Amino acid sequence: MMTALKAGIIGLGVGESHIRGYEEHPDCSLLALCDIDESKREYLAYRYPEARLYPCAEQLIDDPDVNVVSIASFDEDHFNQICGALTSGKHVFVEKPLCQSQQEMSSIRRLLVDQPSLKLSSNLKLRTCPRFVEVREMIANQAFGQIYYLEADYNYGRLSKLTDGWRGKQKFYSVVYGGGIHVVDLLMWLTNDRVNKVSAFGNDISTSGSEFRHKDMVVSTLSFESGMVGKVAINFGCVSPHFHKLSVYGTNATFENRTHAGLIYKDRDKNIEPIIITSPYPGTEKHSLIPSFLDSIMGIGLAVVDERVVFDSMSVCLAIEQAVNDSKIVTVEYGD
Repeated sequence: MMTALKAGIIGLGVGESHIRGYEEHPDCSLLALCDIDESKREYLAYRYPEARLYPCAEQLIDDPDVNVVSIASFDEDHFNQICGALTSGKHVFVEKPLCQSQQEMSSIRRLLVDQPSLKLSSNLKLRTCPRFVEVREMIANQAFGQIYYLEADYNYGRLSKLTDGWRGKQKFYSVVYGGGIHVVDLLMWLTNDRVNKVSAFGNDISTSGSEFRHKDMVVSTLSFESGMVGKVAINFGCVSPHFHKLSVYGTNATFENRTHAGLIYKDRDKNIEPIIITSPYPGTEKHSLIPSFLDSIMGIGLAVVDERVVFDSMSVCLAIEQAVNDSKIVTVEYGD
């Protein structure tokens, strides 16, 4: 009989939104919470009086009763915390990014090979957006004909997160790893296709003069195994609200995502109105992927985002970052 799941969460900024996913699952309970901020722990003690509270990640990971760990700490801490949790025999749900280098990803992969019963997932939540789910089904049913080009923009619209928040205080921060990974994963998931080569350029114009010392804007072209071409843009400095721009171009139809609806064009005649898709966007929450992750641990379902998805999306993002730094076309290394 499967042991009941007992979850611990590291990092209670965005990590607090994970709580609902664990509390609402019938086979899981919230056991422990960790945050380095004392005032945050005081709040947590009041808000979740039954939970064990820890000031550092290692203490939560070492708790023998915790068997599922959510990691929502600073990006640069993810790798060591993932390795610690997996080495301790715990399943891991991690906020993006998984890690920050090819070497780190290879180490995580080896730990999972050595412990095949453990599950790993990450919060690539655009896969649960109802509008994008509908578009994916239409692509699978050939409603667009043959897809030849896609583009997706991660328009963050929250520049202060770089200039005034924790991201600007990190030794390294990648907008590709921390935001762009959502749209990279979106394009591969929509088409069930893999990226094989990338090129990319970026700049730091929007954050010039601030403490943030890295690229705040990156554009990458993607070559897919099927022959499709794609483009992703990661734009943290845009003077517009947070939005996932998506366009899908097929031989029979075109899709464009708008804030309040999706539009499908089936004719080149400007006088013919597009078909309107009203399914919700974004229509997803930060805890939306946790139930299927827990189901996969219990053996009663499949995770929407499994470890292969995590590794594939991270592999493409690592290649994009390398392409920006080296100003050359980079072949994606999947390592499988």
